[in-house]
This record gives sequence, C-alpha cells and structure tokens, in this order.
Amino acid sequence: MRIACLFIVVFLLIPVRIWADDGCPIHLVDWSDRSGVTFVHTDGGSGRAYLVEFMVAGLALLDYDNDGLIDIYLLNGAPLRGTVVRQTPRNALYRNNGDGTFTDVTERAGVGDAGYGLGVVAGDYNNNGFQDLYLNNFGPNVLYRNNGDGTFTDITSQAGVDAGDLFGAGAAFLDRNGDGNLDLYVANYVDFCYDKDVSDMLRRYRFYAGPQDYQPVPDILFGNNGDGTFSDISQSSGIAAVAGAGMGMICFDSNNNGHTDIFICNDKGANFLWKNDGTGRFREVGLAVGLAFDVSGSANGSMGVDAGDFDNDGWLDLFMTDFQAEMPVLYRNLGRGVFQDVTRRADAGRSVFPHVNWGTGLVDFDNDGWRDIFIANGHLLPEIEQLDPRTSYRLPNTLLRNRGDGRFEDVSDRCGDGLAVVECSKGAAFDDLDNNGRIDVVVLNANSRPTILRNQSPVDHHWIQIRLRGVTSNRDGVGAWVRVVADDLTQVAEVHSGRSYQSHYGTRLHFGLGHRDRVQQVTVRWAGGGVDTFTDLAVDRRWVLTQGTGQPLPEKERRE
Repeated sequence: MRIACLFIVVFLLIPVRIWADDGCPIHLVDWSDRSGVTFVHTDGGSGRAYLVEFMVAGLALLDYDNDGLIDIYLLNGAPLRGTVVRQTPRNALYRNNGDGTFTDVTERAGVGDAGYGLGVVAGDYNNNGFQDLYLNNFGPNVLYRNNGDGTFTDITSQAGVDAGDLFGAGAAFLDRNGDGNLDLYVANYVDFCYDKDVSDMLRRYRFYAGPQDYQPVPDILFGNNGDGTFSDISQSSGIAAVAGAGMGMICFDSNNNGHTDIFICNDKGANFLWKNDGTGRFREVGLAVGLAFDVSGSANGSMGVDAGDFDNDGWLDLFMTDFQAEMPVLYRNLGRGVFQDVTRRADAGRSVFPHVNWGTGLVDFDNDGWRDIFIANGHLLPEIEQLDPRTSYRLPNTLLRNRGDGRFEDVSDRCGDGLAVVECSKGAAFDDLDNNGRIDVVVLNANSRPTILRNQSPVDHHWIQIRLRGVTSNRDGVGAWVRVVADDLTQVAEVHSGRSYQSHYGTRLHFGLGHRDRVQQVTVRWAGGGVDTFTDLAVDRRWVLTQGTGQPLPEKERRE
C-alpha cells in the first residue's frame, strides 16, 4: 500500500455530502454525544509516521455479561518511540445500560490492556456460556477469559497464545475440525520493528512505507486442546506454508460443504482462501477460486471484509474494502465456492474509489430482506488534501442500499445525519444496540471519539433475530449455517467470530423480512455436524435455538 501510488490519476471527485431526507428507507442518526461513550483513540504517533500507525484499529460488539444487551469494546493505541504521554492509553469496555447510554466498566472488568491494539475477536473458547476476548496487538497478544461475573482474567501465558512480539492484524475464532472447541486464527502483517523502519519522502511530507518494504510474516493457527490451553498448529495445519501481509479476515464456509474456510485480506498481495479439507488441514486456493485478485488481475491494498448473501441465492458472497484509487470488490459466489468480481455490474462502490476504505458490513439496515453495504472511510496522512484534493484524511462514511435487483445505490447523503459525520474511520461493527429490531453502527475513528449511529428507519418491515446454543457444537454456534424461510423469501447466514476490519460483531444473527409476517422454517446446520429444523416462529422477536431440541425459545425465557 505504498503511498507513491497517490499519484495515480483519480477520476472521481469527493462527493459533497449535504444530508436531505429524500424518501430513503434507511435513517441513521448520530447518537455519539448522547451515548455516554467518552473514549478517545490515539495512534501513539510522535511524527515519525511509523508503519503501525495507519493499521489502527478494530472494535468488538458482544454481550459480555449475558444480559441480552450488546456492549462495546474499543481498542486503543500505545505510545510509540518518541511519544510522551501524561496518561497511558488503554482499551475500554462500555456496558450497555439499555436506555441508549453506555457506562465505562473497563476497570471493574479488568480489560484495560495498554498494549498497541490492532485487532480483536470475541468467542467462548471454553464453552462456559460467556464470551472471551482475544487482542491482536503490535507486540504480545492478550487472551482475556470471561469469568462470568462481569470480570475477565488475563490468561495469555497459561493458554499459550501470546504469539510473540509481532505486528498483529485481524483474528478469528473457528471450529476447524468440528470437535466443539473453538480454535484461534491470528493474522500477522509484516516483519516491522523500530530498527527496521523504512520511510518515504514525497515533497516535504513524511509517508508511511508499504508492505513491499518488509518481509511478510506467516499467520498463526492455534488449536484448542479442550483444557483451556492452545497449541501452535500452523505447520501441521498447512497455514504456515504461505505468508502475506494480512489485515482483515473472516472464517466462512465458501462452498457449502459444512467445513469452515478462512479468507485473508492481504495488503498489496494476493488474498488467501484457506480451504478446509474437513479434518482441520488447509490448502491455499485463492487464485483458483477467484478471490486472490480483482477482475483486472490487480493485487489490491485489501483492508476489511464481510461475508453475506447479498443476492439471496443461498451462497455466501464477500465484500472487501481497498486502498485509494482502487475499487472495493464485491465477490459473488457462483456456487461450489467459485467467485466472480461483480463490483462494477452491481455498482458496489464507485463513489468510494478516490478514498481509503477500512471497516465494512453486509447488513440489512431497512429490514427489507436484502443486505446493504456500509463502508468506513479515512486516509492515512493528515496532510493528504495538500497532495490530492480529491480525497481527505477525514471523510464521511458510505452507505450503499441494496435495491434487490443485483445492484446498489449510494444513499449516504439522504439516510440521516449519521452519514454526515466526518472522521478518519477505521474499524466498523454492527448490531442491534437497543433491541428494537434495527441494526445500529459503531465506528472506531483514529485519534478521535468513536461514532455511534442509531438506526431509526421506519418500522413497517418485520424482522427476526436468532441466537444459537450449541450442545455438542461450540456453545455460540460459531460456523453454523442458518436458513430462514418466510413465505417467498429465503435467506442464509452464518455465525462468524471475527470480521470486517480487524473487528468482531454479529454473534446474534439478524434477518430482515420486509412485509412477511411469519417465518415458516429455520434450518440450522451445526459446525461439526447435525441439522435441526425449527418451525412457525413469530416475527419481530429474538429467538434462542438450542442444538438437538427443535423447540425455539424466546430470548427473554432463555436459561444460561
């Protein structure tokens, strides 16, 4: 992602964002000042423009205390060499109060890591019913075990997952072999340290170097031993065979064969798809299945990714964000795990071509049964406007509405004041923060406060939310494939642990239903095997589906 590419001719101008309610069915309101979230991010920079500064950072949305409300965990940077601070920056956990506000519980919970946070994932690695947190840092990583009483314990050393003194990126939990225990994939960027710093000078500005100035570092796969510890199985699983400059990632079943594969966004190199052979061993097949490059054969500055069935054909597609003067890529799954770049045909991102894009989500914001696309925007260099007036360090984010005909439309300037916020946005995560059946947004902004967008779209469409409970499968159903049938509408989704740009969200699955007022059938194919069918579910409710029962329970009646 070398900044010399800034001189590539950019053909599109920055859109002038003047918000107007022009009949758009999506309405996102900036709730940041009313949320009680006072966290301020720092990249720890001292003016030397170290490579690590532009990689910040992800966030996690999770229900850490099992009260049915989604909480917010925000990563922070740390002082880099030459930086002097009065107060040490730390990560922050905000508990959802259920009234649109959040309370900082970081100190009580014990999750205020002071390391340089880059990626984060939540997952119940020990199947005790409470989600744990794993932090992928610049430097040693951290595993926080959820104690179930509102507190966490740092068990990194005992678990064996600190990963050494590396330059981290995305992370994900997955059940690679269907044994009911969540394994841990840890993406790494490049072999960077202070003594290996490479800098570029363009005009009078200091620039970040790119991944091509450093050696890539192989990613790590930790196998869950089932006793609270992990073993490094990178070599035996095949993951160590190829190295790339990893950034965002997602684990998903690319070919509907019941085995979880792994997609890695690599910066300025071929993306990886690690295909699972069913035993937990992997082979890299990105080029063969159409995911290594874009339609022109270019290796993009790949950033973040989400998986979702945007055209409701029963196959999970991928949307990936990219660097400036590159189109984001919508990879349509043609079936059997072969993908095609349909970005231009779908008009999925033309308006963000001039900008650097980071976090993203395939999310149904208006509950019409079609997944929309959210894109977080922001450049690396605060002075970029003086070099290229067609982009900016701080930018509004972008919302592409799914028209339901295979195409998207940019509705950013008419879907509420939430898309008028101007920041350097990085991580983005999506969930129903107020339990009103509409998906909200949290964005981590570099060197600023986060943005919290409340979804106040009209309520004339129905919805259903599903939380899975595994028995022989892992507790949260990570890797489970779910099909929802409501009259003429059939949708599929998976439970993912780790996605977007180095972030986590969406353990509770959300399906918009349009005007359909009944769900006839929900089918769950569990990771590790087994299929359950649940019938006749009421809409506009949250349901818990437990493996082996066939009986859905309203979430308010669930028993932990």
